[in-house]
Amino acid sequence: MKKELQISIIKELMSQLDEGRNVDAGVQFKMPTDSYVCPERANREQQEFFRNHPQLIGLSGDLPSPGSYLTNDDIGVPILATRDKDGVFHAFLNACRHRSVKVAQEERGTKNVFTCPFHHWSYANTGNLLTIPNNDHFGDVDRSCMGLVELPAVEQSGLLWVHPNPQASLDVDQLLGPLAEEFPSFGMQTQVAVGQTTIEKNLNWKFANDTFGETYHFGKLHKDTLGRLYYGNNLHFEEFGRHHRFVTANRGIDAMRTLPESDWDIGKCTFVLYHLFPNVQLITSRASTTLIRIYPSNNNPGQSVTRIGFYYAPEIAAEADDLETDAAHNDAYDFSEGRASLSAALEVFKSTVENEDYVMGEMQQKAAESGLLKEIIFGRNEPALHHFHNNYREALGEPLLERA
Repeated sequence: MKKELQISIIKELMSQLDEGRNVDAGVQFKMPTDSYVCPERANREQQEFFRNHPQLIGLSGDLPSPGSYLTNDDIGVPILATRDKDGVFHAFLNACRHRSVKVAQEERGTKNVFTCPFHHWSYANTGNLLTIPNNDHFGDVDRSCMGLVELPAVEQSGLLWVHPNPQASLDVDQLLGPLAEEFPSFGMQTQVAVGQTTIEKNLNWKFANDTFGETYHFGKLHKDTLGRLYYGNNLHFEEFGRHHRFVTANRGIDAMRTLPESDWDIGKCTFVLYHLFPNVQLITSRASTTLIRIYPSNNNPGQSVTRIGFYYAPEIAAEADDLETDAAHNDAYDFSEGRASLSAALEVFKSTVENEDYVMGEMQQKAAESGLLKEIIFGRNEPALHHFHNNYREALGEPLLERA
């Protein structure tokens, strides 16, 4: 992020804190609760937003070296992503061309050759078909035409993009718009994967997504956890087509006031969160990145899976074992140094997102499923929620939200 933009955002957040105001969209919207429970709508979302839309499956650090691979089964299309001996990123349908059994069963690892467990057909990490056991019994096969089904894949600015449709095109610059120029400044391409966690709860994937759409609740729901680190009720918000940037101040912003503007660092006084349509929340800085991918559960609108990956700049990853801190005592994050320990990051997501935010979401889900509460309200101070849901509705050809 350019220095001028950092300074502008920090100044706006300081002004909001000083004046006791918040971002103001100037309008409230009514959100129909059937959008969180309708099976037919959920099927359309699965098709349009996941199977027929580019997917961010990880960061470069998830494939740290030649031979690295990872798998993804969350979108209804089994994906195998690899890095070949030349360091090139590939993605394939994780299915043998013989009888469609997965050739990679583990979530991630290092392997140059993938062997189907059923009949031991084997494939290179470039997708090429290598061997067919007992070929004289099976019959002739043109191996040049029988490699793994390749999917469009692009590695850019440290982000691993895959399109689940092998016939689709994947233009990341077009997909991200101006954000394609902003992302390289964070150095995500060099950050090291240090851990991951998964949250499975009984709430619609959009209720889970809504968790990351406002700061109104920080000082209420999170008063003893995240609320001790972040001020809440302040937000710098900017839209980029279907994506947006969401920046809110932490307590480190007080230290910025004592420094010349040339020394201001947005990574030490805020969190910078990007919503990447349709299901990604990306919190990033030069020091670290948290990648949050939220998926609907197949055949049940009332369940979702959240996959969270943690990445550190190389120098911080090397020190990670020495950075053990206690999230409950307001020191999970060292704002002066802009770094956090993995145990603290995991604890923050456990204590806040899983045990607080998503518990609220499960309550919301039950109310929506009752059919008695027809709509909820998004306030003037919740523009990210307006943006999420109007984008979802527009993408499905539905009317935009009505004003409250």
